Amino acid sequence: MDHGAAIFFTDYSMNPVELGRALEEREFGSLWAPEHSHIPLSRRTPFPQGGDLPKKYYDVMDPFVTLAAAAAATSRLQVATGVCLVVQRDPIQTAKAVASLGQVSGGRFLFGIGAGWNAEEMADHGTEFKTRFQVMRERVEAMKAIWTRSKPEYAGEFVNFPPMMTWPKPVQKPHPPVLVGGAFPHGARRALAFGDGGGPHARRPAYGDVLGLLPDFRKLATEAGRDPATLPITVFGVAEDADLIKRYRDAGVARVVFNLTPAGPDEVLPVLDRCAGLMRRVGA
Repeated sequence: MDHGAAIFFTDYSMNPVELGRALEEREFGSLWAPEHSHIPLSRRTPFPQGGDLPKKYYDVMDPFVTLAAAAAATSRLQVATGVCLVVQRDPIQTAKAVASLGQVSGGRFLFGIGAGWNAEEMADHGTEFKTRFQVMRERVEAMKAIWTRSKPEYAGEFVNFPPMMTWPKPVQKPHPPVLVGGAFPHGARRALAFGDGGGPHARRPAYGDVLGLLPDFRKLATEAGRDPATLPITVFGVAEDADLIKRYRDAGVARVVFNLTPAGPDEVLPVLDRCAGLMRRVGA
């Protein structure tokens, strides 16, 4: 079982070059960067984890920029969006960013995606909250066309473009893994419909008991005509709990991701050392 770390890169956090090297030295498999373009001051949408919205949501840097820096400073570490808010991004430009980062990293990119939760934020990008999942599906389908065809085109309700030519194409074939976040069962169905794996969050109440839902996910996959073995599950927000991590491993989870505080090396490196030691003890 792989293990990774997620962080909101900010101007007061450990920078991506330093963190990438520190993770690789400690044999972490992946680095995950979330995104928010902005937070509207008139926001009415409640924070999914409850309470006030943490400052890091206002301050987070662009994930493709930070991950490119981390990729350039490492040789084995996978770099990943966790998650990219595709409903707030132009699909043509995002497809190019994904393929470019794949080239820069030598094929070490994982494309974690989500629709987002902040209605006011996505409205500023022209996406209505009630249509966000349909927008997400069309944009992913359009990006797949761009990645895999020499003269892609797409005609949908929310995404439309005539035949075009655009490069580079992804190093990973047919394209980087598209890992779809979201709560069960709807997030799981989206992962099965247009994704290459699922990414539930262990610390969000609406997601329920991730371990208890894994058999249901595999059943849904089989019913959808997909092989559960080809759909890896990445669990975000994992606690530093050896027994729990062993249960994830034994249940067939492909990857666990620890959350890091957006802070400097003095605060972050001891957490990395603890998590690395924990994974060695677990034997994952």
